[in-house]
Amino acid sequence: MFWPMLAIALGFLGIAVLGVLGIKVFLEAQRLGRQVTRTTERITRAAEELERATEDLTRTGGALR
Repeated sequence: MFWPMLAIALGFLGIAVLGVLGIKVFLEAQRLGRQVTRTTERITRAAEELERATEDLTRTGGALR
């Protein structure tokens, strides 16, 4: 009777560990998604600023020579 109970306990423990690891992976994937979103927004803002600077430079006729 000892071995079947031990097998059931180890099986339950294994499933619990997998559940905890699954939750950790899920939370880290969400964090990564938020970070990618923030980075994409920053890149978009930088591209818009670069485009505005280029337009300003072309309007002035490249007076920085």
